[in-house]
Amino acid sequence: MKKIDWYIIKKFLSTFFFTISLIILIVIIFDISEKIDDFLENDVSISKIIFDYYLNFIPYFINLFIPLFIFISVIFFTSKMAQNTEIIAILNSGMSFNRLLLPFLMAASFITLVSFVFGNFIVPESNKTRIDFENKYLKKRKIVRIKNIHLQIKPDQYIYLESYNRTRNIGYKFTLENFNNGKLISKLSANYIKFDTISKSWTLNDYTIREYYDYKEIINQGIKLDTSINLFPIDFAKTNKLVETMGMLELNKYIKQEEIKGKEQIVNHKIEKHKRIAFPFSSIILTIIAVAIGSKKIKGGIGLNLGIGIILSFSYILFMQVSTTFAINGNLSPLVAVWIPNIIFMAIGMYQLKIAPK
Repeated sequence: MKKIDWYIIKKFLSTFFFTISLIILIVIIFDISEKIDDFLENDVSISKIIFDYYLNFIPYFINLFIPLFIFISVIFFTSKMAQNTEIIAILNSGMSFNRLLLPFLMAASFITLVSFVFGNFIVPESNKTRIDFENKYLKKRKIVRIKNIHLQIKPDQYIYLESYNRTRNIGYKFTLENFNNGKLISKLSANYIKFDTISKSWTLNDYTIREYYDYKEIINQGIKLDTSINLFPIDFAKTNKLVETMGMLELNKYIKQEEIKGKEQIVNHKIEKHKRIAFPFSSIILTIIAVAIGSKKIKGGIGLNLGIGIILSFSYILFMQVSTTFAINGNLSPLVAVWIPNIIFMAIGMYQLKIAPK
């Protein structure tokens, strides 16, 4: 490590933290102005607004946009170094362009590591408080009844509900079917079921159990039956917000359970899982592109480089949205969908590195 390395790392980190602090301040001001009516209407105390919402909103927002903040920060201070002829002086001293890139990559790798830890272990915990606050004070809850539910809750075990009331935890026209080697061996039907939050079990009302054997069928009927099955009210909730509160290990376990149940939102969960790795790694890729672009001394100055950086930032977001849409609505693998923008921008970065010294 040389003095110039520490100089660049210091410039990198100070510009990054200044940029992100400034943007967060602006975002919070706009967010307060938008939500002030909800705060007043629900009589939310200032301490709850600060400690339950904004202190948990800040890490979520930072982690979401770290790669883009890095990109803009590096372009800004590298362009400034180029305009001050610092880049030319460094290269004329005998340092190669690839060697000049080393302190940038070291700082970007440090932030990438921090982003990975934040995204997989710290932010999910803070999201629990933030989302609870939003659900309690900022969102108007509606009674939602879900219809025509088909789920696989275990291998060879399937359930069907004609409808489910999420507010009362009651499901109507319930059916549970058990198979063995593709053959139906039993079928449990109930007029309606209700979840007991204390015993964590279901109460079946007006039920019928049919057991099928080779040459006969046994039928049992009753008024009420308490039973435990691999089904919980959370399985009927909108789980896109739920996965934001799960750490890496918990999310992996949850995805395995949801794959068995065959839920439609499993693709969204896998996208969330792979984003938590791809997004931090993109910080390094975008740093390479930013250095290659910002190190050139051009007539347009810093403003032109910043304009190019903003266009590329929005292009990255656009690529991410398009590729994940193909995963959700098509047959594209969530892993491939999330990494496509990184692969494309890595190719752009390698090309820029090749022509930058010239």
